[in-house]
Amino acid sequence: MKIISYNINGIRSGIRKGLSNWIEINQPDVLCLQEIKAFSEQINMSIFDHLGYYHYWFPSKKKGYSGVGILCKKKPIHVKYGIGLDSIDKEGRVLRVDLEDISIICLYVPSGNDMGKRLNFKFFFMKNLFLHIKKIKNKLNNLIVCGDYNICHREIDIYDPIRNQVVSGFLPKERKWMTHFLNLGFIDSFRNFVQEEHHYSWWSYRFNARKNNKGWRIDYAMVSEPLKNKIKNAYLMPEVKYSDHCPVVLEIF
Repeated sequence: MKIISYNINGIRSGIRKGLSNWIEINQPDVLCLQEIKAFSEQINMSIFDHLGYYHYWFPSKKKGYSGVGILCKKKPIHVKYGIGLDSIDKEGRVLRVDLEDISIICLYVPSGNDMGKRLNFKFFFMKNLFLHIKKIKNKLNNLIVCGDYNICHREIDIYDPIRNQVVSGFLPKERKWMTHFLNLGFIDSFRNFVQEEHHYSWWSYRFNARKNNKGWRIDYAMVSEPLKNKIKNAYLMPEVKYSDHCPVVLEIF
């Protein structure tokens, strides 16, 4: 089973650039998309029907902002939109599908780049997400939480850990939250295979950051520990450039 998570930074733009051809070539069993930036009626759904996917969308109520979606080869048993808190769910950031043997959450954590009101909202989101995951994990042992966490966990996950330690995305409080999240019983699937530095999933559009590989690894496929022995492979696809992010891939038996 191949699960791909990708912050597409505008699904309509991605479709214009050839996203559907990429999906057809790679054939993910589940594709989690973040930052779709579109209402459902603005997306050409026939593309995904033609590719053979069941598809579910949770857009933000704000036009051209945030939003997540999940494409599945097999029809889910259950689909859950949001975490039940309107101040969070109105931004379309958490979507879950329950398949026969596995549950997958598509996650888009807010950015706190303004270091003000939105950073406070990010911490509010993180607190409530943690409580939500902790609660449902007791019922859903085979859980995967993949998406854009907007946090680098370790120094090897960011190109300049010294200067960026005062920037949202690498603040000590954010990194500590990631540790607590993993301690709920999750495995960072990519780091389960790769321990070397210089592997990133997001690059700024400025200063030729991607060309110079000055990036951040903020996109993850977190796998609950009961699934550890089923992890076959996990890797990034930095060569895929429909967005300022790259896809995160998880393969399980």
